[in-house]
Amino acid sequence: MKKSDSTEPRDQLVDHLPALRAFALSLTREGASADDLVQDTIVKAWTNMDKFQPGTNLRAWLFTILRNTFYSARRKTKREVSDTDGIHAARQATKPDHDGKLALRDFRTAFQQLPDEQREALILVGASGFSYEEAADMTGVAVGTVKSRANRGRRKLAELLQLSGADDLDLTDQATMAVMASNQTVSR
Repeated sequence: MKKSDSTEPRDQLVDHLPALRAFALSLTREGASADDLVQDTIVKAWTNMDKFQPGTNLRAWLFTILRNTFYSARRKTKREVSDTDGIHAARQATKPDHDGKLALRDFRTAFQQLPDEQREALILVGASGFSYEEAADMTGVAVGTVKSRANRGRRKLAELLQLSGADDLDLTDQATMAVMASNQTVSR
């Protein structure tokens, strides 16, 4: 291979590629990774050529860049968690705030359309956390009436919000989610 006659360091980079690849291969022990490492080294050298001091050893400078790049990537890899099936990433995802706000606005609009008795039952049993018996005592009606009102209110809300049984509410307000919770509904 013919050595470049130019004194410009960028013109001499090609002359050092075989030695860089051999060094990269000794570090990575894998051809494709070695090629990637050499490419990263050349890109870093090219963009930082203003930091190279003319008259010093270009090969040593390139080897230092390659070595530092290799060990930096290795340190970074040690801190990373393998997540091939996306389980960890799925747990990290958060829904945007505006979706919850829009859903909450829709819920409030639908909730206001319920008859007073159904709203009252849902607020007492769902949002406030009272038992059916406590809600019945407070409102002066039978326990079965409170259960019926809450159940009809939940069904009407689901209808107004166009929710099917499999739909997720995506609501952020705990009281709203409690009102819609079906764990206290009565089966008919």
